[in-house]
Amino acid sequence: MNTLPVIAAVDGSDHSLRALDWALDAARRRGAPLRVAHVRQYAARARPDVLAAGPPDAEQDPVLDQVRARLAERTGGPDVEYVGLDGPTGVLLPGLGSGAQLLVLGSRGRGGFAGLMLGSNGMAAARDAECPVVVVPRPGRVVHGDGPPEPGPRVVVGLQVDGPDEATLAFAFTEAALRGAVLQVIAAYAWPVQTLVAPGELLPPVVGQEAVEAETRSLAEGFLAPHRTRHPDVRAVPHVLAGDAAGHLVAASRDADLVVVGRHRRRLLAPARMMGSVTQAVLLHAASPVAVVPPAPAEE
Repeated sequence: MNTLPVIAAVDGSDHSLRALDWALDAARRRGAPLRVAHVRQYAARARPDVLAAGPPDAEQDPVLDQVRARLAERTGGPDVEYVGLDGPTGVLLPGLGSGAQLLVLGSRGRGGFAGLMLGSNGMAAARDAECPVVVVPRPGRVVHGDGPPEPGPRVVVGLQVDGPDEATLAFAFTEAALRGAVLQVIAAYAWPVQTLVAPGELLPPVVGQEAVEAETRSLAEGFLAPHRTRHPDVRAVPHVLAGDAAGHLVAASRDADLVVVGRHRRRLLAPARMMGSVTQAVLLHAASPVAVVPPAPAEE
């Protein structure tokens, strides 16, 4: 069993307290300790008397005191450790992932603008952390479209059949097993497929949609087979859909327990860590918590 902690990043906001509750449940399911971390960033424009006094002692952190009081009312939970860090949040927050099996944070902290769905620090953590990052959205997000119907608890995962990410599939199967949930596998394919032969001139598709859908389904089943063998109790249901993958994943997020997406592979000519456009769109618009899974070390 993985003994690394589940880390909840808190800042005292309602967003981070919802993330704390999610992380507490995740730690219980995994039999892992919970580490509550508060990254304290002090602006240069702070009052001179505050700067002279220095940052507050870790044992006198009011945000961590708030969490201690919140968790003191609960019994039977995991072991909890409290950590206060001082410095730039966008750097320290992703760095927490190097010693964790999961990093959980809210979609926007105290510094966020009301109109933003996801703060810059959350985006940095999802892009740069070495462990999977779960972003818990604000309640009441409205998504458009109807996702594939599946009753009961659901974990949703995106599968790109022309470049599958084994780490993402492994995480999704494990999460579905921990939750006793159905795993919905969204395998989207582009349609119509058009070829540009001259400015303003497109050729019609050379293959039919049924053939593209059948090939996508066949590839998806092949990639799922080894994970089904490792998790025989997980019912994985592939949904092969034409069109935009992000739109299908966001639609499926309604009432889902979790949506799982891969971060992005490093490219030869672009070695920096990146997030794909589908992952960014799902983070910004999904109604459920979203897990962003980094590629396996060998793939990076």
